[in-house]
Amino acid sequence: MPEIPRQLKPDELHQWQLAIAEADRHNILCHCRKCDYEWVASKPELCRCGSKQVEHIACWQFPDG
Repeated sequence: MPEIPRQLKPDELHQWQLAIAEADRHNILCHCRKCDYEWVASKPELCRCGSKQVEHIACWQFPDG
């Protein structure tokens, strides 16, 4: 019978949550719905075309590769 993976200890879970929050704060994919320009920023911002119609997605949500 396969071994059941261990659960994170509270301090390990806290460290994992901090790492995710840090990545979320500093790597945001921005996509302008008006001109289709895309860029990565450290916080939500307006597009270079001046549009406020910008979609913001945390980069950690995308798989590597």
